[in-house]
Amino acid sequence: MTWNIDPILFQFGGISLHWYGLLFACGIWGGAALLKHMLKESGQNVGLVDDLFFPVFIGIIVGARLLHCLAYEPDFYLAHPMEILYIWKGGLASHGGGLGAILGVLWVAKRKNLNLMYLLDYLALPTLVFAVCVRLANLMNSEIYGKVTDGPWGVIFARVDMLPRHPAQLYEALGYLLLAVLLWQVRRALLALEGRLFGAFLIGVFVIRMLVEWVKPEQASYIPSLPLTVGQLLSVPFILVGIWLWLRARTGKRS
Repeated sequence: MTWNIDPILFQFGGISLHWYGLLFACGIWGGAALLKHMLKESGQNVGLVDDLFFPVFIGIIVGARLLHCLAYEPDFYLAHPMEILYIWKGGLASHGGGLGAILGVLWVAKRKNLNLMYLLDYLALPTLVFAVCVRLANLMNSEIYGKVTDGPWGVIFARVDMLPRHPAQLYEALGYLLLAVLLWQVRRALLALEGRLFGAFLIGVFVIRMLVEWVKPEQASYIPSLPLTVGQLLSVPFILVGIWLWLRARTGKRS
């Protein structure tokens, strides 16, 4: 299969709509809609969606940009720090987006005097909706592609080269979608135990990320000394935290 989709959906005069921007917005909208549904289902305050929107959105963008610059291209951005602000040139790291989102949630929790883990548990499934959309957006941009393969599933990203490659974006998107379906089926049982749903989310997402990293070329501008990619190294702490949250989840009802 040859993939040669124009990243720009349409242009009108000097205005253009990119597939990435559209899918990014769809991920936010879809996640917010799912969060409202889950809060209504549990008899919780749906106004939390509005409270969380801007802090989480800003956290995602700032965190994703900073971690990309410092973890994947540190030599360039430390030499040209003003370039960090040029976000329109591209370069966002999902690990940093996750950390930024957590900081945004923490800010809301402190401001509203809410339990941080309560918020993170409810945000786990909506975040998976967003993650699926972002990886589909990467596909439309012909980025985050995999290594060359001779398998029949190889995709030629014509905007990159004419070599068949693993469609790593689709692998991740499908993995996140399957994880979302699984967690959705058991959400009520997991939500009853504080931290259990968010812990399962962290384990699932970052195990998927580590596995898909094996078929991706190294994205960092330097080669790490360990036999792991930078993406895998960044995933390990999230998995460990997820395991810790799963094990410490209370056996009684959520407080």
